[in-house]
This record gives sequence, structure tokens and C-alpha cells, in this order.
Amino acid sequence: MIETKNNVLDRKTDHRTFTGNNLSILSPELFNFIENSIGSDDVVNLLCVQSNKPFDISPLPEHSSGYALLCRLNNIRRINKFLEKMNQNMALGQYILVKLETNRTRSSRLLNRYPKIIGYPIYATDFLFNRMIPKLSITKRVYFFLTKGKSRVLSLSEGLARLFSCGFEVIDYIKIGDETIILSKKIKEPAYDTTPTYGLLVKLDRIGQNGEILKVFKIRTMHPYSEYLQEYLFEQHGTKDGDKIEKDFRVTNWGRFMRKYWIDEIPMVWNWVKRDLKLIGVRPLSEHKFNTYPEYLQKKRVRYKPGLIPPYYADLPHSVEDFFEVEEKYLNAYEKNPIRTDLKYLFKALYNILIKGERSR
Repeated sequence: MIETKNNVLDRKTDHRTFTGNNLSILSPELFNFIENSIGSDDVVNLLCVQSNKPFDISPLPEHSSGYALLCRLNNIRRINKFLEKMNQNMALGQYILVKLETNRTRSSRLLNRYPKIIGYPIYATDFLFNRMIPKLSITKRVYFFLTKGKSRVLSLSEGLARLFSCGFEVIDYIKIGDETIILSKKIKEPAYDTTPTYGLLVKLDRIGQNGEILKVFKIRTMHPYSEYLQEYLFEQHGTKDGDKIEKDFRVTNWGRFMRKYWIDEIPMVWNWVKRDLKLIGVRPLSEHKFNTYPEYLQKKRVRYKPGLIPPYYADLPHSVEDFFEVEEKYLNAYEKNPIRTDLKYLFKALYNILIKGERSR
């Protein structure tokens, strides 16, 4: 990601305008960013959209390359419906340019504007009202009634993920001033997901025994819609120790603390009570993560129930290869003697956690 100091769409820097539309003028930094990202000057054919309402989106004219949204995503009441409407008007390969103020930029702006004794209470109030309340089922209707969706706090992760969920592939993004600009293109139809990871308690689709899909309960530790970024981040950064994605900015600050002490996994006890999971066993994986495993290990995994406490807390692997070997070793031993194997791995895992201080990574 590139960062510059100029405004995003600055009417005073009259360099290049969008063809057929005089609503906005590109700063040279933004024009160069887009030109370098897509390898052409197709940016001059983007149609500007000023409204924040889906029904105000005009059809793309002939020879247009896509849309440039002048309104911040922070000020759109129904972000996904808006992006879905744009997707419906676009052909595969056409571009969409959107902008938002991220939560990090918002906090820096508020804290730098005022003295600390005033800035922190203002920041805390803004965080509570414009970030937490919109995500709670019991308060979000009141919030959107009062604000019409304007000025809500969004993370970069949520902005990127919503684009992926609406059928767009993120090409690149750039921070200019207080705004982050995201360039994407249409690659498919929207997912029209009615149950994304949004509230405090989430249900995640995971691969269970015999390949069946389990609904695993967890406390959300990532920014909303983060499941749509998994493949993107995996391709960008790979994994750490064969398990967690490296440089995973989807995880919130409070989420890292909860993960370290397994607080987020407390609701999974209900899956154990329901007998979807056993106490010791390989982790239930998302479909994307499952498909990154070797085929031989995929076949072994689905023969048994996944578990609450995975075998890597007993053997502590340090690489992707070690991680696969640990799981294969456990599954082979479990096949021969299930009870003895699970007791052995349980005691080893508890020793590493309670005595050696091993924590979730």
C-alpha cells in the first residue's frame, strides 16, 4: 500500500477528468496509482457516482470502464446493497474505485486534533457510538434511524472484505490524506450473504466428519466480513507455523488478547456438548484452509470428528511441514488406539499450556 499527503479527489488540482463526467478531478498521485495498478489509462473512463443510495446509481454508458464512488463507504446506509447494485450494472473485468476513512485514521485524526484530556473521551465516545453500537443487534436499528448510516467507523479489513463479498477482486489500495482508496474489479456475481460475521457471537462454516459442514460457535475476534479476505491474505502472506495467516490485519486488538487465552473459543464448548466435536482432535477448518492441505491429509481428517484441543498443543510444530506431520502422526495413532491416544495428547497439551505457558498463536 502506498501513502501520500494530497487529497484524494481534489477539484483544485486540475490534471485529468473522468470522460463524460465533470464531477471530480483526479490528483496526480491517484491517477498514477491507478495507472500503475492496472497498467493502462482506463481510469479516465470511470463514471462518477455522488449519491449514497443504490437507486441513484446510473447504468454505465457504452465504453465505460466502471464506477468511481465519490461518497465515502462510511456514509452509506446499506453498503453491500450499494455495491451489489454497482456489480449488477457492470461486466466482468470492469473497475470500481471506492474510498473510506479507516478506523486507524479516524482515531489518529481525533486524538491529534484535541489535547489528550479531551481527545481520549471524544475518541471513546466515537468508538462506542459509531463502531460498537451499529454492530449490536439490539442497538443497530436505533443507530441507523438516528444517523442514516453516516459517519460510521469502518476498518480497512471490513472495507476490503465487503468488496470481495460483493463479487469484486481488490487490485490495490492507497492512503491519501485521511482517505484510503481501493481499486477493484468485478470477477463474479455477489455472494448476497445474509449471515456474515458481524455481531459479537458468530457461527462459522467448518469441515467436519465425513466432509459435512458444521456451524461452529465463536466470539468474533476479527473485523466484520473477514472470512471473505482469507484467500486474499493467504495468497499475499502465507501462514505462520502452518496454522495462522501471517500479518493478518483482520484480527482486532481485543481479538488478539481473546485468542491468546482462548476466550473466543468458549462458545465452542456448546459444539462439544452437541457432540459435533470431541475433546481432543484436529481443528475444524474452513473450506479454504481445508483445501490448502495435502489430499492424503484431507482424507484422513474427515474420517473422524474434529476436536476442541488440537494435537499441535502437544507436539508444538514450527513450520508448515511440521504442522502436517503432527496432524498425520495424531490421526495414525488415533486410528490404532483412540482412547489412549486422546488421553496422551490431552495430558501433553495441558502440560504445555499450564506448565510451559504455551498460548494460542
